[in-house]
Amino acid sequence: MGDLEARLRRIREMGGRREHAPSRTRADLSPHPVLRGWTSLAHRTMKRDLVSALRDFPREFPRALDILIPDFARYTALTGEPPLPSDLLFFDLETTGLSGGAGTVAFLAAFARVLPGGDPLFPAEKTPVLSVRQYLLLDYPGEGDFLLALLEEFRAGEKPPLVVSYNGKSFDAQILKTRCLMNGVVPPGFCQADLLHPSRRLWKGTLDGCSQGEIESAVLGIDRSGDTPGGMAPDIWFHFLKTGETRDLEGICDHNLRDVRGLASIFSVLVRIAGDPEGAGEYRADPEQLALLWRRAVTRGGALPSGAPETAERLLDAAVKRDCPRALYLRSRDLFDRGRDEEGRALLSRLASGRYGERARIHALRMLAVDAEWRLKDPEKALFFTGEALAGGEMPGGFRAALEKRLKRLRGKAE
Repeated sequence: MGDLEARLRRIREMGGRREHAPSRTRADLSPHPVLRGWTSLAHRTMKRDLVSALRDFPREFPRALDILIPDFARYTALTGEPPLPSDLLFFDLETTGLSGGAGTVAFLAAFARVLPGGDPLFPAEKTPVLSVRQYLLLDYPGEGDFLLALLEEFRAGEKPPLVVSYNGKSFDAQILKTRCLMNGVVPPGFCQADLLHPSRRLWKGTLDGCSQGEIESAVLGIDRSGDTPGGMAPDIWFHFLKTGETRDLEGICDHNLRDVRGLASIFSVLVRIAGDPEGAGEYRADPEQLALLWRRAVTRGGALPSGAPETAERLLDAAVKRDCPRALYLRSRDLFDRGRDEEGRALLSRLASGRYGERARIHALRMLAVDAEWRLKDPEKALFFTGEALAGGEMPGGFRAALEKRLKRLRGKAE
């Protein structure tokens, strides 16, 4: 182990000396390039600080936010109290690769915190402000200092932060962890709320895509025309290393800034939806998914927001009126449970018509078969519904096996 540590130390020292002069780039020849608004922080590492107003950011969070973003409940369990706006740490990385891997390096990071109103830069503002700090790596030898600066952001404050990201669990956090390990640094541990997952649940059925940019445009009305695409980040940084030119590098830095600000805006919308899910149509949220989220929360039980069962009922009713197939299926089951069998059969018959897709049709036929066998005591009708379901399209093997088992039993009853 000692030999390995010594070898790693020598490699880092050699990287910092850059012994072969012919391979040095223009970026190496200058102590630091001229970047507007940036200051030198450490070896080959720069930073800049910016502040912007958050005019509609909530001062407190509804308890129902746990339903939309379960990581909020995990943070409460970890710290013993729910997060406040000041506990949030919005986080975004730009890297030299878009698919991860040991060779992918993070060269740009943005951290944003919500500060109470009255910031010196905005003395007239009483609403919260977003304070953003960015770190920029100028070349590989500075990666150690760059990473140490990033780690300090996760440790700042009296309480551990709740890190808010977009696809951060699968990408940003994994890149950071890998680079820390490659540099002999202990990776940070933190609780993370990844907004990609609630965004997919709410908007996958109503938008063409659920990238951060698509949600900013379609839901928030944010215009990012003229923005440097994030997919160009690797080429831009490598071009900077080769030529020392900073124009495109400044563009990707501004993109990173807009990403972290957009992240705060998406989070703000999720808070508003959690506080008023019945008004979420304003934000193009999927009514069926909202109903399913609230229903699952009520079914699981535990600590629920006030009025959650009633809200779940109203959301399901709204989804039924919108002719959402899963809502129709769940409402049919509720009707059977309440002894309103004919109404339940009517909804299942609608689903079995095929106009809602093959999956909805098969599930409805299965439920009609169960109803016919056990409530109506009509094995022939149950046999018909089961056969119709089995004649349908592809289905999970276990589901088909259960239907075949039911078919065999019903044939025995009919003989």
